[in-house]
Amino acid sequence: MHLLSSPLALPYCQPVRVFVGHSIYKGKAALTVEPRAPEFISLDSGAYKVSKEGFILLQFAPAVAARQYDWNRKQVFSLSVPEIGMLLSLGEKDSCEFFHDPFKGRSDEGKIRKLLKAEPLPDGSGHFLNLSVQNRILNVDDSVYIPITKAEFAVLKSAFNFIIPYLLGWHTFGNSIRPEDSARLNNNHRSDAELEWSR
Repeated sequence: MHLLSSPLALPYCQPVRVFVGHSIYKGKAALTVEPRAPEFISLDSGAYKVSKEGFILLQFAPAVAARQYDWNRKQVFSLSVPEIGMLLSLGEKDSCEFFHDPFKGRSDEGKIRKLLKAEPLPDGSGHFLNLSVQNRILNVDDSVYIPITKAEFAVLKSAFNFIIPYLLGWHTFGNSIRPEDSARLNNNHRSDAELEWSR
């Protein structure tokens, strides 16, 4: 489980600490899905700005026995907002894949490679997720596979659709709107609107 809100996630009121997550258990592996909150920075004006968008953390654990999973050997993959959008757009026969290298552009580039694939099951009953991890630093070459039924995928899609505005930090903007401030804020941004309509 992970904390959905941080002290800066709700800058205009006292944050409520809530831990959320959703898990899917199958014969060969388990998958836990957790949202991670965006990060904010404070500006000199007293306002806040998103410094880093939130993401969805996928945690895959291999099975060691019936209904028992080795979370010490878990592999993780962080889905960005655009990657979440790609999964949401998948049709029944569509597939996609995401490649991550945490050291990309640095001297250790290529030492850790992660590939997440989402492909339709042959019988049309859903999709499977396959995470392959190559870690040359720890001498690890691992692959975790888990089938996701249509119903389970529908639940994930619904949760993803709901959480995206929060990952973007847009909920804090909505929470900050006050009727007495609307006229002043709109007047301040009127020049932007005029630029739009003058094009």
